[in-house]
Amino acid sequence: MKDTKIAVIGLGYVGLPLARLFSTKYQTIGYDYNPARVKALMAGHDATLEVSDELLQTAIKNGFICTSDLDEIRECNFYVVAVPTPVDENHNPDLSPLISASEVVGKVISKGDVVVYESTVYPGVTEESCIPVVERVSGLKFNEDFFGGYSPERINPGDKQHTVEHIKKVTSGSTPEVGEYVNAVYSSVITAGTHLAPSIKVAEAAKVIENSQRDINIAFVNELAKIFNRMGIDTHDVLEAAQTKWNFLPFRPGLVGGHCIGVDPYYLAQCAMRYGYNPEIILAGRRMNDGMGEYVADQVVKLMLKRGIQVLNAKILLLGFTFKENCPDVRNTKVIDIVKTLKSYNTNVTIYDPWASPEIVRREYGVEVTNQLPSEKYDAVILAVAHKDFEKLSVRDLTTDKGVVYDVKGFLKSEECDAKL
Repeated sequence: MKDTKIAVIGLGYVGLPLARLFSTKYQTIGYDYNPARVKALMAGHDATLEVSDELLQTAIKNGFICTSDLDEIRECNFYVVAVPTPVDENHNPDLSPLISASEVVGKVISKGDVVVYESTVYPGVTEESCIPVVERVSGLKFNEDFFGGYSPERINPGDKQHTVEHIKKVTSGSTPEVGEYVNAVYSSVITAGTHLAPSIKVAEAAKVIENSQRDINIAFVNELAKIFNRMGIDTHDVLEAAQTKWNFLPFRPGLVGGHCIGVDPYYLAQCAMRYGYNPEIILAGRRMNDGMGEYVADQVVKLMLKRGIQVLNAKILLLGFTFKENCPDVRNTKVIDIVKTLKSYNTNVTIYDPWASPEIVRREYGVEVTNQLPSEKYDAVILAVAHKDFEKLSVRDLTTDKGVVYDVKGFLKSEECDAKL
């Protein structure tokens, strides 16, 4: 353990906080293929806001290094892969970032070294898809010359309470001895503790069902919201009453985006189909949640028509674009579905989000976002993300006399909005 030298491959929302934490106990180098990202980090600022400037600058002063140079991680002996695992336009798992990262590891790994994967995958990916790439590129043999592990990330973007060291970590290894070693390395920095799984596949499966379970629960509540809307009942009032029972799970209706809940169930479904099983509940939950953006837009249009507001060329303001509150992460945001549906009605949509990067949103989604609150009046205002910046916002002042206010998050007081999801 004393001689452990760690390299973290991928310095995004998962990799950077982990690398910074490891650097408090071990010599640690963060590797990212993006030189601009590395330059910004070495200047002491993390654009994702997951690591504060103070913590990052302290880590750098104490020897933490970020680099895009492979030679600088060649002397490491404990490699951690923390790259994205997205899905393609057909919702099929896209393992290309993992394959590329495995090639990077294969170029630098030496005999006796360990590579641990943190990216969310379905059971079998680490040993059947990633490790063979490391073997091919390095010329080394798995479980003889080098070893593997899997410790799924549990990062919650924007959450300053449940940071990486305060979330219990699942660990695993390709042999019992390696499992104990991997567990010891993680447990030395994770104050919340660790759980050593009996195999890599068990650890992979545990991760992918965590978010699938949340997805299904939210889908159930979203369906309830559709039902109660037709009945003229406030869904949030119903949930508040039901929650008085000790074992009722406190889920809320909403848009399900982001890098985990909106993606992981597709990985589990794909794995199930590979084994000849057609998953029903998992995919039904995905269909429900994937359709909520369109549902919200349609509900707003109906409210406008009831008020006698002309929908064609109507001005609509969206409050929030990121996939969740109080963070700049726009990955897989479902707010874009609201935007697309509203534009299909030929409305004029303005998006205000003080957290989102206009440049990133423009590049990834082809729409414009402003960081400044517009001063004009709108025919409809939709609160899509519950940023703390919106707490003191007088939403009614943003609408015309007949304008409607729709609250996706149950964030506003009842008297401030015309309808909630």
